[in-house]
Amino acid sequence: MNSQPLQPGDSELLDAAKDIIRQRFALDRHHVGCALRSRSGHIYTSVNLEANVGRIAICAEPVAVGQAVSAGDADLEVIVGVLHRYDESDPVQFRSGTPCGMCRELLNDYMPEGYVIMPLDGELRRVSVRDLLPERYDRSVGALA
Repeated sequence: MNSQPLQPGDSELLDAAKDIIRQRFALDRHHVGCALRSRSGHIYTSVNLEANVGRIAICAEPVAVGQAVSAGDADLEVIVGVLHRYDESDPVQFRSGTPCGMCRELLNDYMPEGYVIMPLDGELRRVSVRDLLPERYDRSVGALA
């Protein structure tokens, strides 16, 4: 997988994702925080939405993408999601996560030239959104992208 080191400003993005889930964490409701930076420099934050019916739960990444698009700021650069886990040994544990399969598809639709900050080989790296789905199907041409 092609990756690159974190860039200036990426630690701010990671902190924003941690801050939003630290503020909004609710057991069985919200456990993932996300921060998305557009190329304009604006940062959008979000949390996931758990539901009693698992199929209708919504990841934090599409919520952040929707906020940016709704604001008319759809030239998206980089996104990161962090997982907030509660357990008795350490009440707050943050781990950067990798996008699920559906989010990888959505990110390819809305920010194919963008990056995801995720753990790779024991460190946080920037990974190209396109690299998350090699040999991706492109319905606009009816073939692999």
